[in-house]
Parts: sequence; structure tokens; C-alpha cells
Amino acid sequence: MTQLDAINRRILRELTRDARISNIDLAARAGLSPSACLRRVQEMERTGVIRGYRAVLDPVQMGVGFVAYVTVGLSSHTKAAQEAFERAMARAPEVRECHNITGSVEYLLRVEAVDLAAYKHFHTEVLGVVPQVHALTTYVVMDSPKDERA
Repeated sequence: MTQLDAINRRILRELTRDARISNIDLAARAGLSPSACLRRVQEMERTGVIRGYRAVLDPVQMGVGFVAYVTVGLSSHTKAAQEAFERAMARAPEVRECHNITGSVEYLLRVEAVDLAAYKHFHTEVLGVVPQVHALTTYVVMDSPKDERA
């Protein structure tokens, strides 16, 4: 496991802000030589601390005007029921995140749609026909004053 000392954390913070930063600029911000900085980044990639790099997309430019979090309770608490539900969610492009959680329900979904009508279609025609689904609660996102997902 890679040691996450203060320098590695600084590197990760900078890469989270801008994954396209040049190694020279990253090294300067981390207080390292470019070669030492590159070695640290490569080690964190090799050990899986850094699993990949992503583009941060503008939802409006992508046609997403509606975002909701949906809690899902299953009718059966078996491994087979969970696997079937997860397969159904993997096929649904509106589901951007699917988390198996603890508490009174089994799953938390992040759902993105063009608008409320598109979400209603997803709710009825996708979630509503999954046989394992017992209960749904939708939380509509009105604003995201802090969102550090990349």
C-alpha cells in the first residue's frame, strides 16, 4: 500500500481539481522535482490509489435537466434478488450511480434525466417493472452547492 503522506495528499488534491495538470506544474504545487512527482503519481497509479482519470461533464450541455436520488427497498433480501436488481440498474443509462447501503432500504441511486417527464418514464417503465423492487422514494436535487465527484 502506498503511504499517503502530506505530499501524496497534496498531489491527489491537485489532481482532483485538474487531472490534466502537467507534471511540471503538479510538481511545483507539491513542492517536488518533476521526476520525484512523476514517481509518486506512477506509484499511486500502480497500487490503485489512483484508479483512473475522468472528464467532468456539464449536465446542462449534456441535456440533463433533472437529477434525483432514489432510495430502493427490495421485496426479497437474498443475494439473487440483489444481483438481479443490480443487473437491471447496470442496463439503465439514467442510473449514474448505484450504491448498496445500510438502513431501512437496500439501495441509493443517482438518476439523471432530461426533465421530469423523462424521469417519470424511467420511474414507471424501468424501476416500476423490476420485480425485486418493493419501495421507492425520490429526492429531487434542487441545487448542488458542493459537488466534488469527478
